[in-house]
Amino acid sequence: MKKIITILGCIFIIVFFFVLYKLDIKDDNKLKKVVVAEVTHSVFYAPQYVAIANGYFEDEGLDVELVLTSGADNVMAAVLSGDVNIGLSGSEATIYVYNGGEKDYIKTFAQLTQKDGSFIVSRKDIKDFKLNDMKGKYIIGGRIGGMPEMTLEWSLKEAGIDPKNDLTIDTSIQFSSMASAFIGGTGDFVNLFEPLATQVVNQGYGYKVASLGSYGGNVPYTAYNARISYIKENPLVIESFTKAIQKGLDYVNSKDSEEIAKTILDFFPDTSLKDLISAVDSYKKNDTWPKTTEFTEKSFDHLQEILVSAGQLDKNKTVKYSDLIYVK
Repeated sequence: MKKIITILGCIFIIVFFFVLYKLDIKDDNKLKKVVVAEVTHSVFYAPQYVAIANGYFEDEGLDVELVLTSGADNVMAAVLSGDVNIGLSGSEATIYVYNGGEKDYIKTFAQLTQKDGSFIVSRKDIKDFKLNDMKGKYIIGGRIGGMPEMTLEWSLKEAGIDPKNDLTIDTSIQFSSMASAFIGGTGDFVNLFEPLATQVVNQGYGYKVASLGSYGGNVPYTAYNARISYIKENPLVIESFTKAIQKGLDYVNSKDSEEIAKTILDFFPDTSLKDLISAVDSYKKNDTWPKTTEFTEKSFDHLQEILVSAGQLDKNKTVKYSDLIYVK
């Protein structure tokens, strides 16, 4: 009897550890959940949506959840609080956090876009538009300290135009309300991201006359960032995430606008395929999406040049590229 009990006990132990082994394998095969706060929802971020739609994140062992978090300052707050793991916003926000003295500050590890993604929409059709055409006019520019508004100011100054005295830039209208304000009759011009710019044009309320990105030059305009503690504790997540985004960049830089639009169509249910193709095409023509997730010190310094010009960064408090950029 004791022998039988001993045998049964051994069998139980073997089965118990076998089950645990199987559970461990199952856990190892689970996707790692990563929550990402995106600063806005736009065709501008097509490579990210491609990476989700085509399963690039899953291929890298990640389950990515996007959370719309309007405003770079709100993205930073979400990352710092731990409500999200990774932020997608302008790199200027990480500079503000660093200069604010945060110990567990935020570093950028991969760029998604390399130019301003907004387009200047005019109430009138202006052939061969130049920035001088904005003199004496009223433009809905976006919030103070936001990259579209700062890029606009820098571009105007480069063209010899005084943003304070030669025209009126309205910074009082919230980003999400800029298109509706323009449609309602406010302003001669407005800065809009896609697909809003195309939709406003197709509805007959304006004309897309220029890309702001073509004036602003190359910067790490929208990039992924995380707290230094999260990066240190999750280097494989950062590496895998970056690989997935790189696949997304490779895709949008190698496929035509129609194929890209069809791939991301589910992310824009209120946008027609025709409008989406047009929006994607605008970004491709403007060389919006970089070939690689890495960006240069020169582009980072140009970003700070724009911030200093806008009065949002003291020229004596610019940050070293090596301090805020994570490189494996």
